[in-house]
Amino acid sequence: MNTAIQTTESSSNKQTTKQARLQQQYARGKTWLHQYGEGAAALVSGLIIAIAWTLGEVNPAWSIALYVTAYIIGGFAKAREGLQTLFVERDLDVNLLMLVAAAGAASIGYWTEGAVLIFIFSLSGALESYTMDRSRRDISALVEMKPETAMLYEAGVERLVPIAELSVGDIVIVKPGERIPADGIVVEGSSAVNQASITGESIPVDKEAGDEVFAGTLNDQGALFIRINRPGEATLFAKIIRLVQEAQSEKPVSQLFMERFERRYARAIILISVLLIALPPLLLQWPLQTAFYKAMVFLVVASPCALVASIMPAVLSAISSSARKGVLFKGGAHLENLARTKVVAFDKTGTLTTGHPIVTDVIALQNNDSHEILRVAGSLESLSEHPLAKSIVQHVQQSGLAVQKPAAFSAVTGKGIQADFEGRTWRIGKPAFTAENTSDAVLTETVERLQREGKTVTVLHDSERAVGVIALQDSIRPEAKRAIAQLKKQGIQVAMLTGDQEQTARAIADEAGIELVFSELLPEDKVTQIKALKEAYGSVAMVGDGVNDAPALATATVGIAMGAGGSDAALETANVVLLQDDIEKIPAAIATGKRTLTIIKQNMVFALSVILLLLAGNFGYEMALPLGVVGHEGSTILVILNGLRLLRQPADRMSTGQQHALD
Repeated sequence: MNTAIQTTESSSNKQTTKQARLQQQYARGKTWLHQYGEGAAALVSGLIIAIAWTLGEVNPAWSIALYVTAYIIGGFAKAREGLQTLFVERDLDVNLLMLVAAAGAASIGYWTEGAVLIFIFSLSGALESYTMDRSRRDISALVEMKPETAMLYEAGVERLVPIAELSVGDIVIVKPGERIPADGIVVEGSSAVNQASITGESIPVDKEAGDEVFAGTLNDQGALFIRINRPGEATLFAKIIRLVQEAQSEKPVSQLFMERFERRYARAIILISVLLIALPPLLLQWPLQTAFYKAMVFLVVASPCALVASIMPAVLSAISSSARKGVLFKGGAHLENLARTKVVAFDKTGTLTTGHPIVTDVIALQNNDSHEILRVAGSLESLSEHPLAKSIVQHVQQSGLAVQKPAAFSAVTGKGIQADFEGRTWRIGKPAFTAENTSDAVLTETVERLQREGKTVTVLHDSERAVGVIALQDSIRPEAKRAIAQLKKQGIQVAMLTGDQEQTARAIADEAGIELVFSELLPEDKVTQIKALKEAYGSVAMVGDGVNDAPALATATVGIAMGAGGSDAALETANVVLLQDDIEKIPAAIATGKRTLTIIKQNMVFALSVILLLLAGNFGYEMALPLGVVGHEGSTILVILNGLRLLRQPADRMSTGQQHALD
């Protein structure tokens, strides 16, 4: 009986596997048809046209039948689009113009010319579809990287579960060669993780206990035990997919204008073509066939195919290329706006700086020992959750000093803490809190000197007097100076907006090379300053990472968020996301936007020039329809290819760390 059950289960598993394999094959076939079907149809129609042209003198009936077949195969996709626009949207577009021109050419016996028009038009359409699909394939590749299952580790037992069942706090095991199922913190093990799909880093990053890892990244070497800190839909990976999907659906202002222009232009072309057929025979005694032929040539050469294709292939190519380098645009409009940026305003903490203050000075007063000052301060701060307290405790531990728990601990919000330790009552915090009832000239001078240097000062005070001063400072990002220097080379003003005190802000700004500094700002004050910068300079980009930056990001012409360390509010509000938190990519993104606008302008000037030349040829000379077809559709293919150049941009400059590693 057990054997029968096992056999049944085995057969069932085989059947399920077979069905899954067939479904995968069907899906692959459907994907291939979607990606390459239009191009394949164009090539097949071209082959049939060549055969039909060869048979033209031998068997005209067979030749015409083949031309009709080429019309159907090559023109089906565009006919469907044109008829859908006509009957559903009750409007005209370029597709319908081309079909009318091809049908008109065939109706007066110019089968070859009409078929060639269909062939080249469908070929240029396939090329444009390739550009669109290239961007979509980036998101498809991301989706395929998303793990479906995870190895959950509970009470020493491993269990394979769907990703949806994971909760914050769960421990998962990721073995070599597997993808990390969710964002989390490594609690055990060490390995090199390939984060290219998330951050764009080409070199695997070493991970050990305490390091953060992201869903969708690939574990290269050792096994990792990871504690989940974000649910599936809140992971950075899920956010990236959503952002790219939004970018594909949003069109730039120039493209929306072009689409409106195309509809009106198409109506005008149809009207003029009808007048060209009707008026010359009546007014100029032209033969009807001659007037009809010239109207068909006009219909072809005046159609705005190249103009319409001038924008979106270039924009999507730029978005796709930028996404592979760790810069996500939520739409083409933001690419255009970024290209026009006159000022880049940076938040300070977590954007220009790492957001992790470090101890820079330990000054003992009253002949005390600096190591003893550190030991006591670390012990007092060990129960505090304040970021400065954590930095002090970390520094004490790294110095090899023992940290002990204090007694009677109490925190005074916004000022500091008070606690009993080793038989004495201590206070540690802001200078005004710890020395409220004392006057110490040496302490005052020390605090003022450190604050002038842009440092945050913490004073340790026993029950009688101040015994030591600890200074901390947020360290500037290594790439910040390079990024700001590159922005200045591009002629862009740089500003800093921060809630910190003026001395601290000025010290960081001087180190980074920033002249425009606005300090001690609340979130609403940042909005006010962004509005003032827009009035003074024009287009303004704001770079931030925190919840308090979200209003300013929304107010700026372009909001740029730090993707890895940024808050959900900042990511949702921003128009551009830096996946690797590398602000040195901002000058490169602006350069990409400018290059995109340049290519769009090149395309539009070229397309208009070709249309004008062909129109002059049609009315000034006896231009043949095939020449008009080649000139018009050839210009369309050329502007698409020009836009595709943005898919292959020069590699971004390596980070200093990567350069040193190679050296």
